[in-house]
Amino acid sequence: MNTEIGTGQITAQPAQQAGTVTIQLTVNGTRHQINVDPRMLLIHCIRDILGLTGANIGCLTGHCGACTVMLAGQIVKSCTILAVSADGATITTVEGLARDGQLTPLQESFWAEYGFQCGYCTPGMLMAATELLRDNPDPSDDDIRRAIAGNLCRCTGYQNIIKAVKAVKVQREQVK
Repeated sequence: MNTEIGTGQITAQPAQQAGTVTIQLTVNGTRHQINVDPRMLLIHCIRDILGLTGANIGCLTGHCGACTVMLAGQIVKSCTILAVSADGATITTVEGLARDGQLTPLQESFWAEYGFQCGYCTPGMLMAATELLRDNPDPSDDDIRRAIAGNLCRCTGYQNIIKAVKAVKVQREQVK
């Protein structure tokens, strides 16, 4: 398979094999035409075919949030969605948040506020917080807790994650 991440070019796999379906996805700005087993989950397509391993596989039931990505601008648990159902969709993974190697203010804030420990939940937390801050640039602590409620963290106790999201608001106010 030939993938050129971030180029905006269509990438393709070898000819379709029996029992597979050809789908097109735009992931982090790059269009891909790929062949998938109709039963393949989106998380496996993203990780195993496209090689984007930021989203993690945790529970495969949608409870932990480690596999969270944005599908058509909304966060989803990619372990609960068949890849074929995303045909034609635009997807953003955690790898697609940074631009030209520059971390987003939220990613920088997670680093500065120690909003991670082992890092396993971090991609899902970042995706959920990105959606929250896009839709509500001035979230309360309760708003933040609700937004990240679908993501389990066993290391941090969530306080530093909440601090990290709140720090983005403070950064925005300082820029004004």
